[in-house]
Parts: sequence; C-alpha cells; structure tokens
Amino acid sequence: MSNKSIKEIMKYELAKSASDPIHFFKKYCYISHPQRGKILFNLYPFQEKALKLIGDNPYSIILKSRQLGISTLSAGYALWLMLFHNNKTVMALATTQATARNLVQKVQFMYENLPSWMKVESIENNRLSLKLKNGSRILAKSSSPDAARSEAVSLLIIDEAAFIDNVAETWASAQQTLATGGGAIVLSTPNGTGNWFHQMWSKAESSQNDFLPIKLPWYLHPERDEDWRKKQDELLGDPRLAAQECDCDFSTSGNTVFYGDHLDFLAQTTVKEPVEKRGTDAGLWIWEYPDYTKDYVITADVARGDGADYSTAHVMDVETNTQIAEYKGQLTTKDFGNFLVGLATEYNQALLVVENASVGWAAIQQITERGYPKLYHTPKNEGSVDAYFDPFSDYGNKAAGFTMSLKTRPIVVQKFVEYVAERSVTIQSKRLIEEMKTFIWKNGKAEAQPGYNDDLVMAFGMAMYIRDTALKFRQRGLDITKASLSNISVNRTVYQGAYNNTKYTPENPYKIDTGAGSEDIGWLL
Repeated sequence: MSNKSIKEIMKYELAKSASDPIHFFKKYCYISHPQRGKILFNLYPFQEKALKLIGDNPYSIILKSRQLGISTLSAGYALWLMLFHNNKTVMALATTQATARNLVQKVQFMYENLPSWMKVESIENNRLSLKLKNGSRILAKSSSPDAARSEAVSLLIIDEAAFIDNVAETWASAQQTLATGGGAIVLSTPNGTGNWFHQMWSKAESSQNDFLPIKLPWYLHPERDEDWRKKQDELLGDPRLAAQECDCDFSTSGNTVFYGDHLDFLAQTTVKEPVEKRGTDAGLWIWEYPDYTKDYVITADVARGDGADYSTAHVMDVETNTQIAEYKGQLTTKDFGNFLVGLATEYNQALLVVENASVGWAAIQQITERGYPKLYHTPKNEGSVDAYFDPFSDYGNKAAGFTMSLKTRPIVVQKFVEYVAERSVTIQSKRLIEEMKTFIWKNGKAEAQPGYNDDLVMAFGMAMYIRDTALKFRQRGLDITKASLSNISVNRTVYQGAYNNTKYTPENPYKIDTGAGSEDIGWLL
C-alpha cells in the first residue's frame, strides 16, 4: 500500500470519526474493562441509541441502572467533542472531586490509546484535567455553587446527580455559561423522590424543561436476565438498594421513610378527590361529613402563617382509623385556633390534639380562651400507661397540647410507618401521599427533603401515636371498669342471723327459744 493511500485512509477515518461518534467508539476507543482488561468499546445496541440521542440533543438527562457503562459512554463522547472541535471545555462534576476525576481518567485512558495520527497533541495532562493543543479540555471538580461559575463550559457532565446535595445551586450557577450554546449530560441512578434529579427528570418527561429523558433499566443489557436481577437482591442485601441500583424506579429507591409499594397501594386503593374543598383558600378537604353517632379525633400542627411551613390538621374516625377531613393552609395562629375549635365542634366535639411547640401555644391559648372542653393534655409522666387512662382530667399533672419531644418524635414516625405497612389506616389525601414520598431519613432523623414540607406527615403521625396510646389505654380503662362492674352480683338473700336453729322466729332472727321462754340476743351484736 502506497504512502498516499495510507494518508487517504487516515483522512477518511478522521472525517468519518468526526461525523460519526459511533464509528469513532467502535474502531478507536479503548476502555479498561474490570474483567477483560483493555478492550475496544464495542457498543451494545442500547449504548449506540443512547449515544445518538446525546449527540442529537444538547441537554440529556439519563436515568440508569448500575454498571451499564453510561459514565464511560459520557467520557468517550467528551473525548470525541474535544478531538474534533476546537476550544471546547468539558466539565465533569460529581459528589466528590475523586469521583469526578474518575471520569477524566477514563477520557485520558481513551486518549492515550488512540493511534498517533488521530491524536491532537496535549499541552496539559494531569490527574484533574486534560488540555489539547486545539484549545479543548476536560477538567474535574466536585459539585459546589461556584464550580462552573467562572468557566466557559461547552459540555457539563454531572455524574450521579441524585446523590449530590447542592446540585441545584451548581446547576443554577452553570446556566450563565451554558446559555451561550453549551449542553449538559446529567446521569444518575435514582435516589428517592423529591431531590433535584427527580424534579428535573419529572419535568423532562412532561416536556417542562429542555432535557431529553433517557431511561436505561437493567434489562437492556444483553448479558443480564432475571437470574442476574434476583442475584442483586442477595448481593446488595437490601431489596430497596437493589431497586435503586437496577430498576430505575424512584418510588422504591432512596432513603425514604415509607416504602414505595406501600404508597402505591394507598394511591391506587384509598386516595380520592374530596367531596368538598372549603374555605377561601380551599385548604379544608372533606371526604365525609360528620356522623353524630361516631367519635372523632383531630390532630394539628401549627405554623406561623407567614412562612414556608403550613398549619395542618387531620380529622380521623376513631373506630375505623379513616381520614375524614384534612386542612393545609397559612392561617395566623389565632385564626387557626378558632378554626380548630369550629372544626372540632362540627365533628361531634372531637378530641382536639394540637402540638404545643413554639407557635403552637398561641393556637392552644385561643382554644383555651374559647373554653373548648376536649383539648388534649400531655401527661408530665409521659410514657406511663396510667397517665393515658384519662387525658381530660388532672390537668395539674399535664401540659395543654401534644408535646413532640426527642422521645416521642421517633415513636410518632414509627407508629405511622407501622399503620401504613399493616394497611390499618385509610388515607384519602393525595397531598399527604406527596409529602410521604419526600419524607426521608437524614443522619438518622426522619424529615422532609430540602425544599419540601412534612407538616401533613407529622400531624398524621400524631394521630397514629394518639390512637396507639391515649385512646387505646383510655378504652382499655373503660373496658376494665365495665368488666369489673359486670362481675359484681347483688345478694338479695334475707340474712338469717348467726345461728342455725330450726326453732328461730323468721320475723326476728335474733329471737330464740331458750326452753324457759324466748330471748332476744340482738344485744350481742
């Protein structure tokens, strides 16, 4: 083969690779496989399709299973962009700089194994960056609000975005540079609902942002089958973790307090539209009107009425443990107190349970001033069974309202979880279900994800706690009293006296015949 023909081939290959990333990958990109070592990146069909979608759309968001090679695919696309375009800056962001550096190292491995005639000379090549003579480069950074602020970024790659706490701020700071013609590849396995990645994915699916959603579940990989999937449950030791890593399912992944399948069951079986939405803000949702043959309990969480939090309340049917009505709004504390008195009165003088932390006292004071007779009081010797037999009496040993303490809060959450898991409660509100989806474990504490509320959740948890303590123990006390009374029999037998003598006179059992006449011995008594 002549030198001219070789040059022509190289020229053709360069042109073909520049116009067709798939050709470039399959023929010139080498990767380091954990089992097979150095191999050509011979794309699977699903990888080819994903690469084409990435190339055709400047903004791509990828919801993926573990170990599908998508991070490596993104690294290869970054190298292709750098080789065949001048002055392109690719930034790789991840939870830590070490994780971001991992992607840069994949780019460097591919670059170093290119044929010499395809390489563009590098002028900077270190652990955190690779810069080519044509002005294109890639650099690794940990996610932070200022990570992309000072860079003219052509392509932003955010790896495992669902696990980055401050990714929303990072994304906001990057918009100024991306707005001039840049693009982004955001990829991650799911990590529960409510986080930035979940929000962006949901909006992409409904065409509310510029991202193209690309979903890549485990079964797209041609070397995986049902046996492989079942094995993941065993290897990872937790079905929820396996769901996170394999199934691309937000509801079954992450560190959410409530299991996704439990929430799905409620959403499909008990949740429904209210029969009435009442109030100027339509904040009171009603599913059933008062039945004056039933007992109700109302639990309430009080907010300032002027902030991001909401005052909330639930009306529960005591016997069936069914949610009857729900309020969520931003009334002032005084107005909320008045509202609760009216609601409790309407629902058959319901037991009114109001959290007494901080601003809760203002609402409780208003309820007290109105003279509502069935305001719940927390026993000071909280935890004692005897303390719950009658939550309405002996107020000297009790505090008005419900005390959410370090001791009671975990129990409140746990009781809620137990009732949901056992399907022993009927929830009818989609507002409550949405809050439950974003209620997560963080540093051992159950709370709302950043940017979300848990006011409805905590108020409902109080209802489950009250049902399992005060109401249960009070009913047990009533049952014991009733049983004791039923065991008391009335002796209607005429008392016959202390002696058993057939010669007694029935009219006076203490009068006996002595043989020398009758004698009354009543004086002995």
